[in-house]
Amino acid sequence: MSNPHKPHIKVMRSQLSRARGLGSGQTGVAHWWAERASAVALVPLSGWFVIQVFRLAGASQPEVAKWGARPLNTTMMLSLVILTFYHTQLGLQVIIDDYVHGKAHLPAGLLMKGIVFLLGLFGTVSVLKLALAGSSRGRIAAG
Repeated sequence: MSNPHKPHIKVMRSQLSRARGLGSGQTGVAHWWAERASAVALVPLSGWFVIQVFRLAGASQPEVAKWGARPLNTTMMLSLVILTFYHTQLGLQVIIDDYVHGKAHLPAGLLMKGIVFLLGLFGTVSVLKLALAGSSRGRIAAG
């Protein structure tokens, strides 16, 4: 219901002038490309990881540590962990941008980035620990 006592103000602006200034902050394209590039890079890395998990099924802990200490495997696993959490952060940022508005937007974004960073750091340290444990076992066994 319209209020009969409220003055009617007519704005004489075109649709284009109303839309100007309401668009993206000119960072959407870079974000979109980063999300797509990380997704494409994750496809072969994920396939490699699944194959390696099936190859190592039933292997003993020293065999897995020896496998993890090989430079190629360490590099592939570090790439997988870093790209996975980078891609996760990009995707969650889009969800927060779309569904969290107002004063909660900034804290939600910072909280999400902090949690994803800590989980990514945990994964990276785990891979490095596996690599270093496997290489030290190899030296102990050889020496």
